[in-house]
Amino acid sequence: MPEALEASIGIGVVHLFCTVGEGTDRAAIEVAVKAAQADDLQVVPVAVLGHKADVAFMVLGKDWWKLKSFQTALQVAGLTVIDSYVSMTELSEYAKGLPEQMANARLYPQLPPEGMSAWCFYPMSKKRERKANWFTLPYDERKELMMEHGASGRKFAGRIVQLITGSAGVDDYEWGVTLFAQKPDDLKEVVYTMRFDEASAKYADFGPFIAGAVGTVAEVLDAAGVAD
Repeated sequence: MPEALEASIGIGVVHLFCTVGEGTDRAAIEVAVKAAQADDLQVVPVAVLGHKADVAFMVLGKDWWKLKSFQTALQVAGLTVIDSYVSMTELSEYAKGLPEQMANARLYPQLPPEGMSAWCFYPMSKKRERKANWFTLPYDERKELMMEHGASGRKFAGRIVQLITGSAGVDDYEWGVTLFAQKPDDLKEVVYTMRFDEASAKYADFGPFIAGAVGTVAEVLDAAGVAD
């Protein structure tokens, strides 16, 4: 393995969206997941609903080489990675002075949260349009808008766990948003509610949404029809 490639703060996050085929090797996938977990990676398996993928693996870890090795192991096991998203955990510029415990929860999360198996992921960016350019707003105005947005999200405490990861410079959008919820309709309600905030309604561009159910590797592969 090459010398570790790590961010100075936070950890890497890769969302891998895969399809299964006749050559998919269930045992090899299970071995790959166990090996990754033993090598300090967090692996969140998801049974994806709809046509966009069969299964997803959300993988978190410090070393980008290890993240890549896990992706390769899944491909060698017969999964086809049809889409992906690369990002990193971060503290927003509006979170200065956050208590250490809350800061660490964002930079070094422990996933998946217990009792929250409804899941969705979507990428997003802020607009740069002539009449709605987020990046030309003064810092204090942006901060105020984000405080309003955050207050809307806190209404769902206990029902939703949200992880926002930064992807400027490493993927097509500027952030990736991963939501864990107790029930599927919690996902719908929180996204709908927060879209009325000005930071979202006026300035946000959303990418495609992918939803599914978090489970064990065995449960996710069963749901995708991967035989022993």
